[in-house]
Amino acid sequence: MALQEQGTAGEQLIIQADRLAEQVTIIQYLKQPDLVHRFGAKGRDRTKQDSMYSLSYLAESVLLKSPALFMNYISWLKLLLRGYRVTEQDLVVNLLAIRSVLLEHFHHQDRQHVIQYLDLGIDYVAQADAPVCYVTADAPLGAEAATYLDQLLHGDRKLAYAGVVDLLAQGISIKDIYLYIFQTAQYEVGRLWQTGEINVAQEHYCTAATQSIMSRLYPQWLSAHHATQARRLVSACVGNEMHEMGIRMLTDFFEMEGWDTYYLGANVPDRSLLEAIISYKADLVAISVTMTFHVHLVQQFITTIRSSKGAAHVKIIVGGLPFNIDRELWKKVGADGYAPDADGATKLADTLVPAAGQQ
Repeated sequence: MALQEQGTAGEQLIIQADRLAEQVTIIQYLKQPDLVHRFGAKGRDRTKQDSMYSLSYLAESVLLKSPALFMNYISWLKLLLRGYRVTEQDLVVNLLAIRSVLLEHFHHQDRQHVIQYLDLGIDYVAQADAPVCYVTADAPLGAEAATYLDQLLHGDRKLAYAGVVDLLAQGISIKDIYLYIFQTAQYEVGRLWQTGEINVAQEHYCTAATQSIMSRLYPQWLSAHHATQARRLVSACVGNEMHEMGIRMLTDFFEMEGWDTYYLGANVPDRSLLEAIISYKADLVAISVTMTFHVHLVQQFITTIRSSKGAAHVKIIVGGLPFNIDRELWKKVGADGYAPDADGATKLADTLVPAAGQQ
C-alpha cells in the first residue's frame, strides 16, 4: 500500500490538506481569471486558505462519520463569504475544484466516501438558510441581553457592568446572567461578525469585556473554602483551540455547585493537561472545542486518558459547537457524556460523579 494511503481517509485528508489546497487554487483561478481583478494580489492566498479550511472540515466530518458537521460548515461559510463579496457561485466553483483535485490527486481506497460527503456539501449550498438572531425579546432576560450587547458594541463596558450589577440587586441569579446575558450576547457577537456587521476588533472587545465583567463578579460567589470531600474538576480546551469562553463559564458553574475546579483555559498541550488530571486527582474532566477541525484532537486525547494508568478512571464530558451540531458525536470521541450548556453539564456531572452521600 502506498504511503499516502496509510491511515483513514479523514486522517490522510488532514495531512494532505495544504498540498491539495494549492491544486484547488490553481484550478479555481483558471476557471475564474476575473478573481485577480476582484480580490487583488492577496486573493490567491485567501483562496488557498479557505480551501484548506474546507478540506479540514471535510476531513473531520469523514473521520467522525458525521456529514452534519460538513453541511453545517457550508451553511456557516456561505453567510461569512457574503461579507467578502464572494458569491454562492464562487463557492460552488471552489467546491467543484476540490472535487476534481480529490479525484485526481487524493489516492485512498475510501476516496469515494470522501466524495460523497463533499457532494452533500455542494448540494447544500443551494439550500436557503433561515436567519438566526440569538438576542430576542421573548427569550429569558431578552431585553436585558439586548441592552448589554448594545452597550458593548458602543464600547461602554463600564455601563454594561453597571447594568449587570443592577440585575443582581434585583435578585437575578448569577447563573441566569451567565446563561441568558453573557452566553446569548457572545452567540450574537459571533453571528454579527460572521455576517460582517461588526469587525474583528469589535468581536474581540466584546469578548474581552465580558471576560472582565465575569472576573469582577467572582467576589459575589467565589468561596475561599471548599468542603474536604469536594469533587474535583479539570477543564480545558484541547490542542490550539483558542475559544475558551464556554469552558470558563462551565467551570464557574461547577465552582458555584461546590466543586473544586482546576481551570486550564485554551491552547493546553495534551501532556500538560494529562499531568494536571493526574496530579490534581480529578474526578471529572471537561473538554471544550469550538472549531470542528479540532474534534479529532478531542478523540485522540480521550484515548490518551483512557490508556493512562493514573487517569483511566476519570469521567469525561465534552461540549462546544460541533457537539451541539451532532448530538451523538460525544459517543464517537469516546466521552462519557455531553451537555449543551454549563447548567446541563453540572446536572450531567451529578449522575457521572455523585456527591458524597448520593451514591
